[in-house]
Amino acid sequence: MSDLLLELFSEEIPARMQRQAADDLKRLVTNALVDRGLTYEGAAAYATPRRLALQVVGLPSRQPDLREERKGPRVGAPEAAIAGFLKSAGLASLDQAKIAKDPKKGEFYVAVIERAGAETIDVLAEILPTIVKSFPWPKSMRWGAASERGDSLRWVRPLHSIVATFGPETESPEIVRFGVDGIASGNVTHGHRFLAPQPIRVKRFEDYALSLERAKVVIDPARRRDIILHDAKDLAFAQGLELVEDPALLDEVAGLVEWPVTLMGKFDESFLAIPPEVIRATIRVNQKCFVLRKDDALTNRFILVSNIEASDGGATVVGGNERVIAARLSDAKFFYETDLKARLEERLPKLDAIVFHEKLGTQGERVKRIAALAKELAPIVGADAFLAERAATLCKADLVSEMVGEFPELQGLMGRYYASAQGEDASVAAAIEDHYKPQGPNDRIPTDPVSIAVALADKLDTLVGFWAIDEKPTGSKDPYALRRAVLGVIRIALENELRLSLHGVMAGLVPAIHAQRKGVDARNKSGHDVAVDLLEFFIDRLKVYLRDKGARHDLIDAALGAVAFADSGEEQATGAPLQDDLLMITRKVEALDTFLATDDGKNLLAGYKRASNILKAEEKKDGPDAYAQRHAPNLRIEPQEHKLAAAIARAREETAEHLTKEDFAGAMRALSKLREPVDVFFDDVTVNADNADLRLNRLRLLAELRRVMMGVADFGKIAGETGTA
Repeated sequence: MSDLLLELFSEEIPARMQRQAADDLKRLVTNALVDRGLTYEGAAAYATPRRLALQVVGLPSRQPDLREERKGPRVGAPEAAIAGFLKSAGLASLDQAKIAKDPKKGEFYVAVIERAGAETIDVLAEILPTIVKSFPWPKSMRWGAASERGDSLRWVRPLHSIVATFGPETESPEIVRFGVDGIASGNVTHGHRFLAPQPIRVKRFEDYALSLERAKVVIDPARRRDIILHDAKDLAFAQGLELVEDPALLDEVAGLVEWPVTLMGKFDESFLAIPPEVIRATIRVNQKCFVLRKDDALTNRFILVSNIEASDGGATVVGGNERVIAARLSDAKFFYETDLKARLEERLPKLDAIVFHEKLGTQGERVKRIAALAKELAPIVGADAFLAERAATLCKADLVSEMVGEFPELQGLMGRYYASAQGEDASVAAAIEDHYKPQGPNDRIPTDPVSIAVALADKLDTLVGFWAIDEKPTGSKDPYALRRAVLGVIRIALENELRLSLHGVMAGLVPAIHAQRKGVDARNKSGHDVAVDLLEFFIDRLKVYLRDKGARHDLIDAALGAVAFADSGEEQATGAPLQDDLLMITRKVEALDTFLATDDGKNLLAGYKRASNILKAEEKKDGPDAYAQRHAPNLRIEPQEHKLAAAIARAREETAEHLTKEDFAGAMRALSKLREPVDVFFDDVTVNADNADLRLNRLRLLAELRRVMMGVADFGKIAGETGTA
């Protein structure tokens, strides 16, 4: 078995592209090998700011030989068919084919095609140039004199050299010989751009990685991250400080250096008067540096990562970073102090100049809708209506502040600081920050009632608006993060145990948007009711959310499938109620799960399915509405029929009472009382009796059982063993 080493050495690879590029290189090469019958034991790809590297181990030295039997036309077929067969099979004449027999189709020609497998090194020389030429960079360029040709190589930055070697561990590997746009493959790479730029002759990956390490290049990005994190923590600890960890920044910085050298700098303590989030954003965004804290308070020290070992111990590098950071913090301090000179409400007119969406109006128009809805939601979520309206009115004001203009990621947070500075109620200030939350599955949710009201109003206004103009998520495309907004509403409702009639709230938003934007109506351009259509999307996302939490998908469908029935002589379905209370649906799923874990629940489910199967079979003969009427008590001749009828009547009354109180566990307990009479009925009573009247009456009794249970949940959607008649 042999190994492949491939390195593509270029001028620069942006940090944001490195991980995907390494994954793409591994995928493209290994897929091409497997497509050609070459399996392997393992593969790993690596990236630095200047190179992509790939190691594939356990490759055979050559492709397996190929033997294929290709079926041809029947003996005696027209000449044209035979000629086509010979050409496709690569045969000179029919003498090179054999004849096979089929009992039904008679005799036909078969071509036996045998091809010797190629040497793996030759296969690599064939596939690697194509992969390099068609590499899927998000952005690429041409360079030099060759750039005048339309077919010249495009690469993320100028490609300088290619290392490609192949061979067994026990022997010196060979160079995989090929060229790409004048760049010939070889076995020579280069070390660190400044510390060890000399050429390095390499063999296989172990030798390559070790040689690069000696030349001040750590090829493995995971190891570079570990070095930076370990050294940064050590530097901080030596000063009695703690590193504020930042995984995303760590990934980025590891992609900027080949030889990480961690250093510490400082800035003037006077800048600590700026909010700590501003300091962190300034240092992070502008200089890719980490901040430090002591006793949960930010300090005036920072960690930087250099790509060189300087002769002065890094003093010059640190000094340069300190000067840039001082200038940036000075700007941030100016922005912050300037923002504090104006009250948030004074900024509101500027929101009328910011277009949220051309069909949905400006941020100013949105704020008016959000404020009205937050006031309406306040009593539902237990918030003070005045404070909710006030917070919603101010929630977008910081978008036109100097600080958020510089650092958009601080929106909401800066609003909280400015609201607190101007003496707003603490709940108002918190709501301005929290109304954007949660921004992901792991983000915290608002818990203060005022924050909840504003967060829900903001998300629901966004969702109803985009649904009204038919800008819904499609497939993997969700440019307005609407799935995230729906998940945010779901989490806020469930984790705060809120009772919220979503349909009513959303239906009321459409006229509010229409009053401002005349093209928005209760039905979108596809003709769908906006609120109903959006509610269906909510239910779909709720299913995903509950499944991720471990709920059974069939129980979710069963809880949503309950059907209400009128109780007026004949029982007629009034249709599935509009289930728009997310908390109620979730509690019903939980109650179902608990009920079906009991013996009563399991046995009753089996009884339901048995009854349902009998009814479905008989309805095919008698029609779908044959058993819609109540059964006739005078036709009950067996004591088991009387017992079941009484149990059904009692269950109908008790489940209705419990459902009115939204006591789903109680409704399940009421259903559990049906278990024994159902079991006894099926044990002792023949449903399809010879007497037609008795048969019809018993089927109507089973239909009543089905309807009573369907009033709680659609038990037919629950997985379980079915019974037989």
